[in-house]
Amino acid sequence: MAVLALVLSACGGGGGGTGSASCSLESQRADLRASMVRDYLWYAQLQSPDPNQFGSLAAYLGGLVSPGIAGNAAFPADRWSGLQSTQAFQRQFGDGQSLGYGLSVAGLEVIGTAQPLRVRYVEPRSPAAAAGVQRGDTILQVNGRAASELTQAGDFAWLEPGSTGTRLQLRLRSLQAVERTVMLSSAVFDLQPVSVATVFSSPAGRSTGYLVLKDFINQSSEPLDAAFAQFRAAQVQELVVDLRYNGGGLVQLAAELASRIQPLATDRTFTSLVYSDKRTSSNFSFSFNRQPQAVTGLTRVYVLTSSRTCSASELLINGLQPFIEVVQVGGTTCGKPVGFQPRDNGCGITVSQVNFESLNANGEGRFWNGLVPRCAAAEDWNRALGDPAERLTAVALAHADTGVCPVVAVGEAERARSLGARLREARAQGWITEPGERPGMWIP
Repeated sequence: MAVLALVLSACGGGGGGTGSASCSLESQRADLRASMVRDYLWYAQLQSPDPNQFGSLAAYLGGLVSPGIAGNAAFPADRWSGLQSTQAFQRQFGDGQSLGYGLSVAGLEVIGTAQPLRVRYVEPRSPAAAAGVQRGDTILQVNGRAASELTQAGDFAWLEPGSTGTRLQLRLRSLQAVERTVMLSSAVFDLQPVSVATVFSSPAGRSTGYLVLKDFINQSSEPLDAAFAQFRAAQVQELVVDLRYNGGGLVQLAAELASRIQPLATDRTFTSLVYSDKRTSSNFSFSFNRQPQAVTGLTRVYVLTSSRTCSASELLINGLQPFIEVVQVGGTTCGKPVGFQPRDNGCGITVSQVNFESLNANGEGRFWNGLVPRCAAAEDWNRALGDPAERLTAVALAHADTGVCPVVAVGEAERARSLGARLREARAQGWITEPGERPGMWIP
């Protein structure tokens, strides 16, 4: 059964919802089932367990969701529907903020292995960044416990504190083999969805724009405009969009980014959102729109991906493919061509149940096993994002010059496939994401 997103099963807070009048668990369970019968994409596959068997709303949702139909691609097992506190949802997708340390690790990659635990990303405005934690650092100890003990147990709960002021002690070893101890205190900090936007040259001298986009949130519009103004001024010949850690977000933001990349598709369909046969009146299409800072003249775009590239990020790739060559570099994406219309249940919990699937202008979607890269390569976390020599970026630049995947990518293909297989195995055992990651494709 899928692991659901963080949930507060107790009543509290609230606001704005149109759900249950009472916040008793019994009332919330009844409200949840009614909404699933009404709005769930796979309502015909809903399960009917005894609600009294479940001591939390999250557990009950896990018992309700579709187990899938073997051999039928239209009905996979639902591993995406989930719950989280409305406060946390609004914080991220409304206010553009996060509560935590701002530290992400390559944890799913090493569950049950003896491999070291590495830092893969640090939010630029976070406590971790302020303490000097860097991508590539090896975590040796967490609050005095050996990191190897935590990875063997698959214990990453320490990544997501429940409140501000929670202390986290890390023993780290840098890429230069210098060991140090840092003490982090959790806080609410502003997200920086575009953490890198730069222009550099390929080995053959092709002017290339590069950007890292971590979140499709409203706060990404202005920095994306600034990045593309920079690319226009530099008259870039190539564009690399790094989505390797982008778990998705708002559909309209994906449409905006696509419109900056391929202005010739203006007014054409970017994606169609298709609801169940009960809700055909809700079907809706997002079109490419006019963006003043769009880059003109691109014949292809490079997208860097991993198993953490999910939902609205996959939507970007799929939506662009009918209109421009998309060269995907890195790992196979997570495989989530469905999305949510979130609903506050009136008791402080936001329900994100699968409401629709997404299709591109050619009617293509249902990539349940993920989007497979043309140039497979596994990253090594030893270089900063935005460094032209960083492995995935270097592969893209080499392909831009030659039109073929370089030899290094061929050598990395097996490693990338092995990593993907390990992640799939971890997820089959219940590890869909690490704490703090919420893959999604949302519309208001």
